[in-house]
Amino acid sequence: MSPSNPPREECFRRLYAEHFDAVVGFTLRRTNRPEDAADAAADTFLIAWRRLAHVPDYPDTRPWLYGVARRVLANQRRGDARRSTLGTRLRAELPTAVADIAPNAVLDVDVEAALDRMGHRDREVLQLHLWEGLEAREIAEVLGSTSALIRPRLSRARARLRDLLGNDPPPAGHLPNEPRTLSRKEGA
Repeated sequence: MSPSNPPREECFRRLYAEHFDAVVGFTLRRTNRPEDAADAAADTFLIAWRRLAHVPDYPDTRPWLYGVARRVLANQRRGDARRSTLGTRLRAELPTAVADIAPNAVLDVDVEAALDRMGHRDREVLQLHLWEGLEAREIAEVLGSTSALIRPRLSRARARLRDLLGNDPPPAGHLPNEPRTLSRKEGA
């Protein structure tokens, strides 16, 4: 490579060093949350990296980056609006789609507290079994394991849970082959 044609990485490093503060300032002034501004600035420079051959030379570089950042922010706002609309719709439909969890709320807290005292591996197989209603074969598929390894692991984890709950069985809605109702954490 000739000295007049620096490598791609060097060009990008220079572009980033010269314009990062300006692009971050641009995005900060147009968002309510610093993390949104940081995401927009990162996406702007990702696009600049991908389209480095199209980035204009000085003095048009910064306006080009601002244009990219402006479009990134617009996409971000559209995505936020879609998520908000979906969230509103789901909150409106949730009460009719999910059974009332009030009768099991106290028992759910006990089960969740017992699960929190268990190791990660036990908690994982129990959540898949009790919450998702999966059997050992299905749990093995989710975890990328075999049924022969999961069956004894699930059996031991269920025994530990029974011990932690004082030998009380898991509450209704947490038994195998019964649909799981949302816990208070998930329903919020």
